[in-house]
Amino acid sequence: MNRRPFMTLFAPEELKAVLGSGLLSFPVTHARDDLSFDEDAYRDHVSRQAAAGPSGVFAAGGTGEFFALTPEEVDRVVRAAVASVPGDTPVIAPAGYGTAQAVAMARAAEAAGAHGVFLLPPYLTEAPQEGLIAHVRAVCAATDLGVVVYHRANAAFGFDAVQELADECPNFVGFKDGIGDVDLMTRIHARFGDRLLSIGGLPTAETYALPYLEMGVTTYSSAIFNFLPDFALDFYAAVRARDAAAVYRKLNDFVLPYLDIRNRRAGYAVSIVKAGLAVTGRPAGPVRPPLTDLTAAELGELAALVEKVTRA
Repeated sequence: MNRRPFMTLFAPEELKAVLGSGLLSFPVTHARDDLSFDEDAYRDHVSRQAAAGPSGVFAAGGTGEFFALTPEEVDRVVRAAVASVPGDTPVIAPAGYGTAQAVAMARAAEAAGAHGVFLLPPYLTEAPQEGLIAHVRAVCAATDLGVVVYHRANAAFGFDAVQELADECPNFVGFKDGIGDVDLMTRIHARFGDRLLSIGGLPTAETYALPYLEMGVTTYSSAIFNFLPDFALDFYAAVRARDAAAVYRKLNDFVLPYLDIRNRRAGYAVSIVKAGLAVTGRPAGPVRPPLTDLTAAELGELAALVEKVTRA
């Protein structure tokens, strides 16, 4: 596969524009029964995901079980993703844990040919705003790639912190909301406009996509895209068209019953995605501990939901 040089194709400003133009793919990370990385199956999956037309592929993100992978495995997953997508589809690589590790992962992402960095929350510890600013600043300084920051859990940014980072770090291009902070997202959109790409990042982001669009959130991470790409893309198109009737019909037909299963156990936001691939005939293997897979009964419930929307 011939690829154009990634640095000339996706400078941070261009990356921001491309990611904001469509739906985002967050592929699962395939595992064998012994929990080792199944690279061949992963490459095939990412290739099919890219062919469906997302605006970006986020390798080894939350849905991709970043928290359960070693740094060496993350590098393998990122390189596999880069090798599996066409040259006009950006691959965003993860960085996380402590600041030193996040800096190392950002540099590794650039060396692997990724087109951007997705900065996940620091591991375990709470942090003051000054510490979060220093953390993001260090990662942005370590790479020329565009950086998307994940606002979630212990990485809860206030407006002043976002403003300081936007002023100081030109390659800080995206802010993904995993908290549901309507006030903050409204302030960011009002203050920054197109300076920052706002991304919907709550689990099963389809649930919130229509109201978030009014806050300038033009894209979101779709885990459902892993196993129902046509449904996910149709849903996204309805959101962007502000077709409320279609959005709420799809919510009632699939998304809300899907959430009923997802909410039964902690960690099922990832487990149910791998289950979705299993019931659609493209298994991705088990989730890694500390997550657990769906029960056989829950798998049957999900299969019935999938059949309902695929035969419609």
